[in-house]
Amino acid sequence: MAGLIPKDFIQDLVARADIVGVVESRVRLKKAGRNYQACCPFHNEKSPSFSVAPDKQFYHCFGCGAHGNALDFIMEYDGLEFPDAVEELAAMLGLEVPRETRPGSKPARDKAEVEDDFAVMEACAQFFARQLKENPEKERVISYLKGRGLSGEVVRDFCIGYAPKEWDSVLRKFGGSRKQQDQLLALKMITENDRGKRFDFFRDRIMFPIRDRRGRVVGFGGRVLEKSEPKYLNSPETRLFHKGRELYGFYEMRQQHKDLERVIIVEGYMDVVALAQHGVTNAVAALGTAATTDHLQLLFRQTKQVICCFDGDRAGRDAAWRALENSLALLRDGIDLRFLFLPDGEDPDTIVRAEGAEGFNKRANEAMSFRDYFFEHLTAKIDLRSDAGKSELIAQAKELIGKVASDFYRQTLMEALANKLSRTVQELEKLLPNLNQGKQRAEKPKGQQLTPVARAIGLLLQHPELGRLIPVHNELDHLDMQGVKVFMAIHRQTHEQQLSSAQLLESWRGSRLEERLRQLASWDHQVLEDNLEQEFSETYVFLIDRYLEQRYETLKALPAKDMTRERLQELNELVRMMKRS
Repeated sequence: MAGLIPKDFIQDLVARADIVGVVESRVRLKKAGRNYQACCPFHNEKSPSFSVAPDKQFYHCFGCGAHGNALDFIMEYDGLEFPDAVEELAAMLGLEVPRETRPGSKPARDKAEVEDDFAVMEACAQFFARQLKENPEKERVISYLKGRGLSGEVVRDFCIGYAPKEWDSVLRKFGGSRKQQDQLLALKMITENDRGKRFDFFRDRIMFPIRDRRGRVVGFGGRVLEKSEPKYLNSPETRLFHKGRELYGFYEMRQQHKDLERVIIVEGYMDVVALAQHGVTNAVAALGTAATTDHLQLLFRQTKQVICCFDGDRAGRDAAWRALENSLALLRDGIDLRFLFLPDGEDPDTIVRAEGAEGFNKRANEAMSFRDYFFEHLTAKIDLRSDAGKSELIAQAKELIGKVASDFYRQTLMEALANKLSRTVQELEKLLPNLNQGKQRAEKPKGQQLTPVARAIGLLLQHPELGRLIPVHNELDHLDMQGVKVFMAIHRQTHEQQLSSAQLLESWRGSRLEERLRQLASWDHQVLEDNLEQEFSETYVFLIDRYLEQRYETLKALPAKDMTRERLQELNELVRMMKRS
């Protein structure tokens, strides 16, 4: 759906949501004092460290660090992007999501129109599925599916169907009016030739519905039964379907697994279905393209290990390399990206049918590491015995390593590069200055390491009611201390509005400070509830004292010619105030 979601609506949505109800709709919670707890749904653990705080409308796992509000939980648990999570939470609360339009942009589509699009796509999927029972070609189609080793159960689970041979089956079934035909055309369920004649886009093909992360049909993949071209035909890009974002089988995989140790990316629909048939239910397909940044980002939120499984031919290795390039900026410590190349002429379908789940998983366990594939690819056509070859490797590796986000992976690649060049890492760092410095990362907040400003921010984030107890002192805007402008902005928010921790953090979503504020919101301040007001007051007084000292030093340093009567009075007043404090 086009158009931006108004921020006021998002804030209202977070305010209306009950974090306990949202989490409990997906995870069983137990009361633990004022809060609720459970074993974390985002990592394996035997004793519960996942806590949900109703007063803050916030969840936090003390094991893996996962934290956030109701929207964050839906994004992480359901694997949704932010706009989809807003839609999902709004639907849970019975609300309609409004949309804004920018000048010159197309008006936002009505929600009913969008829902009707999804309804039509679901109806088409059900129509194709019924053809396995009703179509005159059903015996031929079922014989083909059985020949591929698929059971009725897996065909049902993936809603696999058949597009009839006729040129106008979908058109006749769903295109009773010109308006309905235009909708089918926009969704690419029918197509139109140069003469304006309209007919079905998919004909005489096995049909694989492509579902988005919420389980809605957004497109189809069609496979021929006999030898003809193209072997696979995908839905083109539409207002519902964006190939670079969707993964075939992702929704079905999430229905099977709420906690994934690893995910395997394969090339085709039949690979996903065949693997599921044999019990390997953690596979998805990238719809005939290399795994995009969006694909990998989605999967890295679901699991810590992703295995790219491709054919060992040129096309498969090219797809694997594009996936590796797309992953560089996404890699973080703890993430494991691996590559599995199958023998020539084999694919996951043939391997799992011949070797079973045990054989396929054994191959997956032996998949090539990110580092090994990185250098195997780069050195495939380079002669490292020559200086020219070594310099070429350095030139190629330098650009790629510079894109790596993870300090661990960057250091690992540097060590491997040094080893291949028979140099030390220190020598390489001189050749490649600044490459291995990485990005500065915020440390996990600890009480003894926080500055007074950070402490004040953390207390306000976790207990926004404190902001109403002390008036906003605008003079602190001029205090020369790191973070004070952020503190003042948050103090004004909490002083003027009654906000929960969840709402307060939501207002900073998308800012460069979002992650740091989230860390402070999870910081264990170790202050007893009865002492919170005093702790915050004392921190505030400290900031005011620092301001008074800084202002005093500024005035004191002025030349005599600039010392006006007003400034002299201010200086004397500052001296009296500092003596009292």
